Amino acid sequence: MRVFVTGATGYIGSAVVRELINAGHKVVGLTRSDSGAARLKEAGAGVHHGALDDLDSLQRGAAAADGVIHLAFKHDFSDVAGSLATDLRVVETIGAALKGSGKPFVTTAHANGEASDNVAIELAKHRVRASIVSLAPSVHGEGDKGFVPRLINIARDKGVSAYIGGGSNRWTAVHRLDAAHLFRLALERAPAGSRLDGVADEGVPFRDIASVIGKHLNLPVVSISREEADAYFGFLGSIAALDIPRSSVQTQELLGWHPVHPGLMADVEQGYYFNS
Repeated sequence: MRVFVTGATGYIGSAVVRELINAGHKVVGLTRSDSGAARLKEAGAGVHHGALDDLDSLQRGAAAADGVIHLAFKHDFSDVAGSLATDLRVVETIGAALKGSGKPFVTTAHANGEASDNVAIELAKHRVRASIVSLAPSVHGEGDKGFVPRLINIARDKGVSAYIGGGSNRWTAVHRLDAAHLFRLALERAPAGSRLDGVADEGVPFRDIASVIGKHLNLPVVSISREEADAYFGFLGSIAALDIPRSSVQTQELLGWHPVHPGLMADVEQGYYFNS
């Protein structure tokens, strides 16, 4: 099918584009830059010029497609409410373009993004095969600029690799290539109204993450109190304290999705995270 992908040049989106093309789909990616257009063409995808704020462009891209995967998001930590509001408008616009078509629309869940999720689920009542993928907090792999690189940089800066308390609180994780496979399967198979868990590692103790970072940086691995966490981790202080295990058993059974790429600990142990 012809698939319109937002966020097609991003960390996860570029993997999704390759996954779709390798499976025989035709991909048209949203981009606002010439460099993004060049990367899409190099990957074998078509180019749709536009941006998240250009709702007319989004409507045209969705209307011309057989299905849509929405990955783009404004990661503006200084205006989270504004980023969520933009995402809501995007979901509403794409959804309106697909109403009555029976076409698939895969969206991505975001923290405090319930308004967008609710709109996507409601689209099932209007003959849109909408589904929502909720990714693990750590989507790891080559090119990762998320939580793990931040933890590594913090450890380098502070001279120790830290965890909070006993460090038994758990993070979930998924390799970006397994995540890309999940998005393709959601496009092809997910029933309308599905909520899908993009999780491979269901709960990695934070102490283990700190330990592997300390080993590769040759730094002490220490326990700190919750009161000390904000000074050490900065804005990640509250996140580093969370215990957020999740299971993807139902998603795996529903779609036949089985993560095959290295888990978080095995991936970090390879060492490339520490090359920069």
